[in-house]
Amino acid sequence: MKAEAVLHFTIPVKDLDKAEAFYTGILGLTKVRRNAHMVFMRCEDSYFVLTLSENPITPNVGDKHDIHTAFVYRGERYDQMKDFVTQKGLTIFKEEMREHGTFRGRSAYFHDPDRNVIEIMDLQGAPVPE
Repeated sequence: MKAEAVLHFTIPVKDLDKAEAFYTGILGLTKVRRNAHMVFMRCEDSYFVLTLSENPITPNVGDKHDIHTAFVYRGERYDQMKDFVTQKGLTIFKEEMREHGTFRGRSAYFHDPDRNVIEIMDLQGAPVPE
């Protein structure tokens, strides 16, 4: 059986207030609802959940970015977002222009308050299959 869609994914956090403020105030995403241990979030037609983690949050060593969550900000919005992120005191630790691979376009990486890696991408066209 084939799944119809991804319903949601979970991002582990240690402080729901800080995480909610980051994902709504910095990334501009929408809070759907909140309970004592989760904040349900929306990005257009996609959903994810910020969930309190009892375990340490160490998805990547240093500034590696293999484990990350990516959001699309196309064209001028990408440039504005990069400026906004740095104005808010966040460090963009990697930028690249991908001309090959599944997803193509400009991208920048930075950390959320729990050091989860966030990628913003100026996605150019549709994903390219193998």
